[in-house]
This record gives sequence, structure tokens and C-alpha cells, in this order.
Amino acid sequence: MTASPFLAPRWLRNRHAQSLLASSPMRSARGRVRLQQAAATHQPMVLEVGSGVRLHGIASLPAAQPPRAMALLLHGWEGSAESSYMRLTAAQLLHAGLAVFRLNFRDHGNSHHLNEGVFHSNRLDEVLAAAGTVAKLWPDLPLVAAGYSLGGNFALRLALRAPAAGLPLQRVAAVCPLLDPAGAMDQMEAGPAFYLRYFERKWRQSLARKRALFPQVHTFGNDVLQLPMRALTAWMVHNNTDFADLEAYFNGYCIAGDRLQALQLPAHVLMAEDDPVIPLAQFHRIATLPMVSVELAHHGGHCGFIEGASLDGYAERWVAQTLLAALA
Repeated sequence: MTASPFLAPRWLRNRHAQSLLASSPMRSARGRVRLQQAAATHQPMVLEVGSGVRLHGIASLPAAQPPRAMALLLHGWEGSAESSYMRLTAAQLLHAGLAVFRLNFRDHGNSHHLNEGVFHSNRLDEVLAAAGTVAKLWPDLPLVAAGYSLGGNFALRLALRAPAAGLPLQRVAAVCPLLDPAGAMDQMEAGPAFYLRYFERKWRQSLARKRALFPQVHTFGNDVLQLPMRALTAWMVHNNTDFADLEAYFNGYCIAGDRLQALQLPAHVLMAEDDPVIPLAQFHRIATLPMVSVELAHHGGHCGFIEGASLDGYAERWVAQTLLAALA
């Protein structure tokens, strides 16, 4: 594990300030401006990834020169391809000469209408298939990937599965990735209530939208939508997955301990000591694994790493530098 050079200004060293500013309307506006300033074309696409599943994404290609590689970007839970950190990272990568594909997970962004079944975090196969489709659409470009929070979890699991799936993935970068879902649930329940309330509100809105689009399939009542996070997750597992219970579901996408031991390609992780959502303890273990490198910052909150009043962030520059290193 290495110490990060990122150091927030004194007025920005509060973990909650970092975390909340990261998803603020001001930073969203910054993301729009930065992406508009990048000389690139942007093409929304719907990928057919097998078994009738369709996933939405946005392909961005630099306009000034042929791209050096294709970077697949994965957002966090209840984020989207248009989240501020996705736009800011895409802008950094485009300026560096990379093409970017920002993938929406099922039921994220404006993609609820594309599939009947609801999103859950063990739907790795369809994300793997989407990555394979992206690789086939741009076969001459080296493929790299990065993700934030739950997207970081997916990126690391993609790296685990890539060799056996024939996915030509060369390197992944993960910012504050979710390693232990059960531990993260415990930490959110024990921490300030506004984090749990934020995710509950966003997820309830997503489920309500799904019900409105497919009322013949999703017949749950408003009483379900009022369940707290743990109970709502248990309901989702029971009604929308093949897992026996919540523990088995969490275990299905847990990558803590030695689960990344089998990685065959480099995985780079950026984490903050003061992350209020993701427990830090497991990162000390994965930092000892042969293909994993962990950069640890004293401050940064959850996917924040904001450097000052401009609201630009260290994390998006770190992602760009990390993925570019794969092309050296």
C-alpha cells in the first residue's frame, strides 16, 4: 500500500464535505462543462448483450486524433453514465487521447424501460457481455476499465473474469470500490443517517419507476417501497434473485479477503482513510495480493478527492494516469 499525494485543503478535509460535494449540483455542472470542452463526438448506444438483455451506454471518441485505447467506465449504485465523476473522468481520458464508453447498469440513467427484471449487484454476466461487445466494436483499441464505488467492485470482478471470458482487458482502476457488501451495510447503518436515506430514496424512486413501466410483472405495493434499506434489500433478494438469503446475496459479489488472489491483470485502487461508506479494514489485505496496488489518501471521503473551490478532483486524474500507464 502506498501513500497518496492527494492532500485536500484544510477547509475540505471533512469526510462528509468531500462526499456530499462529490455528488452536488455544482460538481454536476462542472462535469457538464468539462465534457463539453473535450473535443469529441458522443453517441448513445443500446447494446444487445444476450438473453434479451439490453444495456445503454454512451460512446465518446476524440475528434482531433485516432484514439489510443478504449476505456470502459462504470458508475456507482444509483449513479449513471451522466454522473459528475463519470463526465469528469471521461473528459480527462478524452483529453489524453482515449475513447470512452460510459456504461449504464440495468435500471440506471434512463434505461429502466429496456429490461423487465430489476437491477441487482450480482448481474455481472451482462456487464461482462457488454464489455465484450464494446471490445468487438473497437477491436483495434486496447481495452481498459475503471469504476467508482459499486462500479469499482464490478471493474475488479470484470478483471477476475476477463481471461476465462476471452475479454482483452489490460488493466482496471477502482476508486473507493465496494469490497465487502455486508460490512458496507453495517457501516452505513452505524453512521450518519443521511447516507442511508440518500440511497433509500434513490432506490425507491428506481423501483417505483420500474413498477410503472412493467405493472404486470412488478406488483409490489407502496408498503414495500417504505421498507428500510436492509429489509428492502432482503425483499429484493427473495423476489428477484435465486439467492437463498441476504447473506448469500452479499457473498455473491463480495471481493474481500483473498478473492482477488486469482487476478491475472493489474488492478489499481484509490481509497480514502476517511471514507464514511466503505470500510477501510479490507483494503490492507488486498494490498498484499500480487496483482493489486492500493493508493491510500488521508482524506477524500467517498469518491470525493476534491482539490479545491473549482470542484475538480484528484480521482479522475488518477484514473486517467493509471489507465494510460497500461499503454506505455
